[in-house]
Amino acid sequence: MSDRLFALRLFVRVARGGSFSVAGRAMQLSQPSVSRIISGLEAEVGAALLTRTTRAVSLTEAGSDYLARIEPILAALDEADHAARGTGELRGILRVGVPASLAMRQIIPRLPGFMDLHPGLRVDMTMSDQRQNLVVEGVDVALRFGALPDSSATARKIGTSHRILVASPSYLQRAGVPVSPAELPSHSIVVGPAAMAGWIFQREGRETSVDLDGRLVVNVNEAAATAAVSGLGIACLGRWGCQEEISQGTLVHILPEWALEPMEVNAVFAAGRAAKPSARAFVDYLAKNLVDL
Repeated sequence: MSDRLFALRLFVRVARGGSFSVAGRAMQLSQPSVSRIISGLEAEVGAALLTRTTRAVSLTEAGSDYLARIEPILAALDEADHAARGTGELRGILRVGVPASLAMRQIIPRLPGFMDLHPGLRVDMTMSDQRQNLVVEGVDVALRFGALPDSSATARKIGTSHRILVASPSYLQRAGVPVSPAELPSHSIVVGPAAMAGWIFQREGRETSVDLDGRLVVNVNEAAATAAVSGLGIACLGRWGCQEEISQGTLVHILPEWALEPMEVNAVFAAGRAAKPSARAFVDYLAKNLVDL
């Protein structure tokens, strides 16, 4: 690998990890060597790419723009190498963005099979229920629920998430069990990401909608499940995100005869560049191994 190409890959490691030492360990370099190589790259570019402090390393404005421009180039080189080998072997780093609860409950338990197929591949998984900017954050593929208003990305549907209402036995004993959606406004509601898609119920061909305000609003599905288990109210969750609690009896599925509108599960790739072979392989694997959620 040329010195310049090595420096670019090292810069990406430092930028994404926010640390010279972490990047050095990954690439078997000492921290002073990392600092020297990055300083040489900045001298060649003619701009400061990183801001160094005693606690952290962060990108300058020029560094952010540089990172966004060079990552697609490095990805294209990886794809060219992959095509030239013609072996199907995947190498390098795959950066995946995925909602935290989905990652912990569904994706990671299925990950060993994928990683066994591709031992030369490293997966960097960013877990967040907030939607990432794929280009700025260098994400190769992101998994997202619901509609995709961002027209600057390309997507592939890989499944469907079925949403249900749940509450703890202690809450239902205290507040009563609702027998229809019309009774929900009189209850304490926990609003998490799965509830943001609206409260439209269907039963036997008829549809009804309910306007609900949450007494507790959280931006992470796992927190909504924890709040419901704690007796804070009724939560709308993906079935995949609370099946274990239902089996254990810490949550109860309420209004089971009323179906909430399901949400699509999409794999999203950044537009403007070809998807990495590893990203395509990862999505193919999930599409085969994720049943409807």
